[in-house]
Amino acid sequence: MLNFNLEPGLTAQARVMVDSSNTAMAYGSGVVDVFATPAMIALMEKAAILAVDRHLPPGWVTVGTKVEVKHIAATPGGMNVTASAELLEAEGPKLKFRVEAYDAREKIGEGIHYRYILDYNQLKQRALDKLK
Repeated sequence: MLNFNLEPGLTAQARVMVDSSNTAMAYGSGVVDVFATPAMIALMEKAAILAVDRHLPPGWVTVGTKVEVKHIAATPGGMNVTASAELLEAEGPKLKFRVEAYDAREKIGEGIHYRYILDYNQLKQRALDKLK
């Protein structure tokens, strides 16, 4: 088994502007024209990816496996949302992150996100094998 040597404390941020493509209405996750919970979770995942993937050997990636997130405030169109991720634990290929999201006024989400390190080619092949 490879030792990935990822140290807790790695961090990154990802940012997006709320527009018609990432609202609850666009995602079908609600009828309000505000930043969608699935979009917030995707942004949190992107921050986690940015925190660790650059430290992995070539050909290795992370995939999300579990999300425990609260969406605690609405963000209207035209505002930016910034998500941050901090690696809390790295146990072999298992990763645990603290994730948060903020708009310009307040914290809008928080939680824990888990990712797993995999060989990209093996992952892709397993997925393609489902088509056989």
